[in-house]
Amino acid sequence: MELEMCAVEAFDNRSDKNTEHKDLRIMDHPSYNQIPKFFDPPPKPEDKTRQLLRREAHSLFLQDQAEELLNAEDLNDLWRTLEMHVTKTTRSKRQLINLDNYLIVVSKVGAKCQKLMTVALFFELMLSSNYPGLLDIVSIYNHIIRRVSVIQGRIGLSSYDDLGQGYLNESDLESYITDIIPKLTQIRDCLQPSFERFYVCTLVKKFFFFLDHLHMRRIRIRDIVSSGLLSQLLALSDKPNYKDAKENETTNCFSMPAILGVYEKYLDLDKDHDGMLSKKELSKYGSGSLTSIFLDRAFEVCRTYSGKMDYKTFLDFHFAMENRKPCTIFSVS
Repeated sequence: MELEMCAVEAFDNRSDKNTEHKDLRIMDHPSYNQIPKFFDPPPKPEDKTRQLLRREAHSLFLQDQAEELLNAEDLNDLWRTLEMHVTKTTRSKRQLINLDNYLIVVSKVGAKCQKLMTVALFFELMLSSNYPGLLDIVSIYNHIIRRVSVIQGRIGLSSYDDLGQGYLNESDLESYITDIIPKLTQIRDCLQPSFERFYVCTLVKKFFFFLDHLHMRRIRIRDIVSSGLLSQLLALSDKPNYKDAKENETTNCFSMPAILGVYEKYLDLDKDHDGMLSKKELSKYGSGSLTSIFLDRAFEVCRTYSGKMDYKTFLDFHFAMENRKPCTIFSVS
C-alpha cells in the first residue's frame, strides 16, 4: 500500500512538472502553439524500454521497405514484358524500344515496378543510347536491377543502425561489410581468412575518409548510398567475364587487387616486421621524398603507439596522400 502511494505521488509530481513546463513553452512564444514537434531525441542508454520499442519499430519499418522491393519473379515478368513490346531488332540482335512501347510496358508491369520505370528514366537512359529515339531493353533492365540493388543495400545498412538515427559508426560498418562478404563473389572466392580483417578495415577507412569530412566518427547512410561507394562495393557480387574482371581490377577501388596493393605497400615499409611503422620506415613512402619536418608533423597529428604507426593510422595517411587534390567522385549532397 505504501509503494502504491509513493507511485501515485511520483506520478502526480511528474504531471505537475510537465504541466509547468508546458505552460512555460506556451508563454515563451505564440508560434509554439502552431509549429508541431519535429525532433524526438533518442532514448537514453538507461531507458531500456524505449530503446527496445524504438528498435522494434525500426525493424518493422525496414521489413515494410523490403517488401516493396522487386523480387526475382517481378524482374522476370519485367523482362518478358519488355521482350513482348520490342520496337526494333538490329542486325546484331539488339532489342530496341521506343517511348510509346515503353509506356505500354509501364502500364502492364506491377505497381512496384511502375514506381521505378518513369518517363524521366527513359530520357535519362537516352543520353547514353546509340540509337536515336530508341533504347536497348537490356539497358532498362540493368538499370532497374542496379536500382533495386542499391535500395537493398540501403535497407541492409539501415538494419545496422539500431535506433534508426540514419548514421553508422566504424563498428557498425565493419559488421555490415563482414556480413556481406559471402555475397561478394569477386572477393569471397579469393579472400584468405587471415586477410579478411585487413580487407574490412581498409574498406571502412576508405568510406570514412571520403564521407566523414568533419571527423564525427560516424557517416550518414544517405551519404553512403548517394556517394556511389556502395554501388562499387555491391558490384563485386556480380560474376564478371574475363574482360569485366580485368576492368574491375583497375576501376573498382574495393577490388581485391586494389586493397592488396595498399596492404603490400604497408608490408614493404615495415622493414623490421613488427607490424608498425616508425618515422624512418615511413620516410620511404612513395618516392622517399618526405622531409623530416613533414614526418614529425604527421606523427604529431596521427594516432601512434609508442611513436609508431599501425595499419589503421597508415590508411588515413595513405588515403590523404593519394587524394591531395579535392575529390569530387564521391561527393555527396
